[in-house]
Amino acid sequence: MNFTTPLQPHAIKMMLLGSGELGKEVAIEAQRLGIEVIAVDKYDNAPAHLVANHKVVVNMQDKEALLEVIETYQPTYILPEVEAISIEALFEAQARGFHIIPNAEAVNKTMNRKNIRLFASQTLGLNTSKYLFVKTFEELQEASKTIGFPCVIKPVMSSSGHGQSIAKTFNDIALSWEKAKEARGDSSELIVEEFIAFDYEITLLTVRNDSQTLFCEPIGHEQRDGDYILSWQPALMSSAALQKAQAIAKAVTDGLGGRGVFGVEFFVKGDEVYFSELSPRPHDTGMVTLITQSQSEFALHVRAVLGLPLDFEFFKAGASAAYKAKTPSDNPALIVPPSAFSRSSFVRIFGKPEAHIGRRMAVALVLDEDVQVAQTKALAIVNSIKEDK
Repeated sequence: MNFTTPLQPHAIKMMLLGSGELGKEVAIEAQRLGIEVIAVDKYDNAPAHLVANHKVVVNMQDKEALLEVIETYQPTYILPEVEAISIEALFEAQARGFHIIPNAEAVNKTMNRKNIRLFASQTLGLNTSKYLFVKTFEELQEASKTIGFPCVIKPVMSSSGHGQSIAKTFNDIALSWEKAKEARGDSSELIVEEFIAFDYEITLLTVRNDSQTLFCEPIGHEQRDGDYILSWQPALMSSAALQKAQAIAKAVTDGLGGRGVFGVEFFVKGDEVYFSELSPRPHDTGMVTLITQSQSEFALHVRAVLGLPLDFEFFKAGASAAYKAKTPSDNPALIVPPSAFSRSSFVRIFGKPEAHIGRRMAVALVLDEDVQVAQTKALAIVNSIKEDK
């Protein structure tokens, strides 16, 4: 492959649509290969803005504004990193010859829970929980009775678990409706899902380019309010369950096509595996790969986009724990004890310009022979972090 020089004629350019902490790591990996990076987000000084060649602030849901940015910078590759993007702009950009990662239709299917669920269950015939879609409160009431309790209720379009809740009884429906409607994103339609009494849930990072598909070790994770707080790798699961998960992940990513990392989420009960959701980009639970693999999910994403070989080495067990802000601030600062930085642990600070309660600001990463010890150490580091007021 011919590697170019940033800011020079004919430079290879990578545009990130969404410049949070995941985009920041993608930008860093691209910079290591001499790729010119354009980081785009809706607010200034987003994490990837801090390490890119160009930063752009624009409403990414505004089709014409986004197309203007794309035409201005003429990127070689466009990487959507968040759900809140004008899909019409992506289809138009692709029609104009721009390379969307993995492709505009894959982004369209996966940014909306309705699209990906119908694609997985009806088009591909994959094993999923029972589900119904509703638009009104009355439809939600009827759907919850049909699905049964407990049931999971969430907007068809939202990020990081926003708007998601579990209705344990019919009396919880009104509160679930309110929570879903207050979520950021499009809450005009909701999905009501059967609650699977799963043993655990995993993310299976699936990496594909034009010639091969590889899987990272399965990642276990713990969520709170629909957002990850702890992840670990590898998640311990039976070989039968792992084989099923890999087969499903390959089927759905082959169906979507394109290059890159796909974060495929599953519920696992015994040897049974249920497809849950999919992100066509690096996954937040996959930040653990920053310490467990020779090539993190971010490095693999860039390699896949460029068509480079995808081989990597898994070192040993590790864990990542998210630090979330406890107080709002327009000048956030964290106090991290030196003990967090050791031979087998470190902290990554995202550099977000503002903090609000519950916003993810940093992640602690730990490597250990024992995955449970790694989890305990990662949580201990997060609990040792203080906010400088």
